[in-house]
Order: sequence, then C-alpha cells, then structure tokens
Amino acid sequence: FSCALKLTTPLSVISAMKEASDNRMMVKGGKFLEKYATADTIVFDKTGTLTNATPKVVDVISLGDYSRDEILRMSACIEEHFAHSIATAIVKQAEEEGLKHDEDHSEVEYIVAHGIATSYNGKRAVIGSRHFLFDDEGVEISKEDEKLIDEKVCEYSVVYLAIDNKLEGIICINDPVRKEARDVIEELKELGIENVIMLTGDSESGAKSSAEALGITEYRSQVLPEDKASIVESLKEEGRTIIMVGDGINDSPALAAADVSVSMKNSSDIAREVADVSLLSDNLYDLITLRKLSVGMLNKIDTNYHSIIGINGSLIALGMFGIITPSTSSLIHNLSTMLLGALSTRSVLKEPREIEVNVVETA
Repeated sequence: FSCALKLTTPLSVISAMKEASDNRMMVKGGKFLEKYATADTIVFDKTGTLTNATPKVVDVISLGDYSRDEILRMSACIEEHFAHSIATAIVKQAEEEGLKHDEDHSEVEYIVAHGIATSYNGKRAVIGSRHFLFDDEGVEISKEDEKLIDEKVCEYSVVYLAIDNKLEGIICINDPVRKEARDVIEELKELGIENVIMLTGDSESGAKSSAEALGITEYRSQVLPEDKASIVESLKEEGRTIIMVGDGINDSPALAAADVSVSMKNSSDIAREVADVSLLSDNLYDLITLRKLSVGMLNKIDTNYHSIIGINGSLIALGMFGIITPSTSSLIHNLSTMLLGALSTRSVLKEPREIEVNVVETA
C-alpha cells in the first residue's frame, strides 16, 4: 500500500501547486492548499481587497477658522509624501481644483494605520483617523461638530485634520467596492465558506455602508492592526479554520495569525512575505478558483487512497486463495501504481466533473 500512497499523494499536491501557478497564484506549500480547502471562515481587509483602492474625495467640510479650500490645501501638503491610496486621493483632488501649496511643514511622522503628525507653520498638525486624533492625540470635538459629522458623512470614510489640538476640518472619502466582490462572496459561501467577515479601520458609517453593498452581515470597524490579529486568534479559539485576505502593512499581523493567508496583487512587500498564498492578478475570482483547486486536490488524494486500498487489498485476497500468482499480483500492483501516479498529475480545474465541496478527510 505504501508505495502507491507515497507516490500519488505528493504528485497530487505538486500538480495542484503547478496548476495554481498556471492560474497566477503562488502557493508556498501543499499544507496551505489543504487548509484553504477545509476552511469555514474567510476574513477580508476592506481597503485594497474588497475595494479597488481608488478612493475619491467627495466633500471637504470646514469646522474651524480655516476655509474649505485651506483645509484641502493643508491636507494635500501634509499627505503628498505618502503613497497610501487615501493620501493620493487628497493630493489629486487639490491638484484638480488648482490648489497649489508650498512646503510649509517640517519633517512628518507617519503612524501606520493611524495618520500623520507634523509641524505646519509652527503649529502641530495631525491628520488621520478618528481614533488617532481623538484617542491618541486628545483632540477635542464639540457636540455640534459631532452631530454635523454624523449627519453629513453617514456613508463615507472620514479623514480628520486638527491644528494645535483643535479640529479644523474633515475630508469625506468614497472608496467604492469592487464590482465582482459581492458575487465572489456569494460563491464562496456556496463552496462551503460559512462565515464572511470584513475588518476595516474606517468609521462605523463607512464600514456599514460597504458591508451592506457587499452583502456581509459581520464586520468590525475602526480596527487597529493589532486588533485584526486578535480577532483572527479569537475566531481560531472558537474552532474555526481561518482564511485571511489582505494587502497592507497593517494587515501583516492578521495574515501571520490566520490558518492560511492570501495577499493581493498590489500588496505591500511585507504582506506578500507573510502570506501563504500570493495572487498575481488583481481579480477576486481567483479566491474561488483556489477554493475549487484545493478541494479538488483533497478529493483526488481521497480517491487515490480508496483506489489503492481496493486494488491492493483485492490482490492480496486473490493471492491468498491462489487465484493469481505472486508475479501477476506484483505486475498489477506496479502497473496500477504507475497509472494512479499518472492520473494524479491531471488538471483539477479542467476536469469535466463538478468538484465536490464536501471534502472527505484523508487518512
């Protein structure tokens, strides 16, 4: 039994990894395909994963002494040195409106997944998330401003700007979800993924709007990088097998914590390094292809196992009763091993039969 098992199982795994590569997916090991096939929960980062990472400024609101144009000009001046998609959107909007700016700020400090702190015209300026300004920096916000923000930006992500510890303005950002994202999520559910969860550092209003557009019922908003990893760990403690999909530096702790992790095409270098699977095309449908491929691999291994047990068990029985000679038994054994080995290299995705989702646990 062992000869055929030792041959067909590695061939099935290597063949699946090669097929993944042919479909522009790099898998770092067979065990990750196995985990991907048996996972029951998938956790998505929002920006750059479920969205196209092409956000656009839809509104700029002044809340203090500076005009609307001054808020946008200052924000662009501070953000222009950073490659983050939201920073790019702010700088682009200022350029489109002809709001030129001088280098009025000193050296900036970029806090990952929080925001930017600098000195602007001799005053401390901070721009970034709600958590960064109000919790970390202690910026105060009046009830009137809070009510105005809640009324005006219910479906958008918000970037806050404060000068000398005073909230001066907000920038509303719209980052639409990918066109294929909702269909991909629905098909993943049909393929056995029972739980779909979205994690984002966006405000509750922006996260809720995106979740509704995607058909996701479970999401977490205003999540910090370390919180993402903690959420993944808590889900694993509940007995779930987790797939984590992300693309940014701030996703890396969660990618490392998951049972199997997937990075997108335009991911940061550290995210690609940490991830177990790297998608080389910017298409969420690859997640479906990988699920079918990994499930097909396990089904192929299971089919081989039962075929090997059946064939070799029959040969032993026939030999015991003297129906076949030892040489005949040996010949059939070796020929069947070679045949099953050859069949193990066949494509999974191009096979005409529909891949079963209910995976039988292999021995």
